Amino acid sequence: MGATNPYPKQSFLHNYIIMVRILLLLMLAPFSLLAQDTAVVHCKLHSETDPFTKEIKLSTGFLSLSGGAVTIDATTPEVDLLFALTGREVCFDNNSTAFIFFEGTKTKLTIRNGGTMNCEGLFHFIFKNTAATQTNLNKLATQKINRIVFTTTGKAELTIIVKPEMQDPLMQHIQCLVDEAKKLIKQ
Repeated sequence: MGATNPYPKQSFLHNYIIMVRILLLLMLAPFSLLAQDTAVVHCKLHSETDPFTKEIKLSTGFLSLSGGAVTIDATTPEVDLLFALTGREVCFDNNSTAFIFFEGTKTKLTIRNGGTMNCEGLFHFIFKNTAATQTNLNKLATQKINRIVFTTTGKAELTIIVKPEMQDPLMQHIQCLVDEAKKLIKQ
């Protein structure tokens, strides 16, 4: 003859508690998937309308990098990545270049300064805002940037290192702004 449980109510209560815990875990599972998304940069852009031309300008605001900062702006005609290098006086003109090195590859991207001559450490990557994303801009939005080497008017080289924790947010900000900039063309 089989053994009988001397405490049938405790066994039922124990099984009931386990079932409630499993049910609670199953109900909370979708929320854990949402919590994993917090590492993704949400597309929060600053929007500004020029009072005279009524042109809309979108901006990411400044993102800090070691050795400087970058802001990404878009208007109907162009997308502008503005790097502000910190430290000593740095001069750039239209002959100044930037070499962008990507993680995991030996290829580099060379971009000439698209801004005016200045000694404030400001360097512009300017791209035409088009319905189809330009190849170089797409590369910036989809590949992790390791470092950027800027060549000044005096042929000095200044390097901005993009730390690993900033590589994804920088890519995501560029992609976010590129996606939203295309909507400006249609307006």
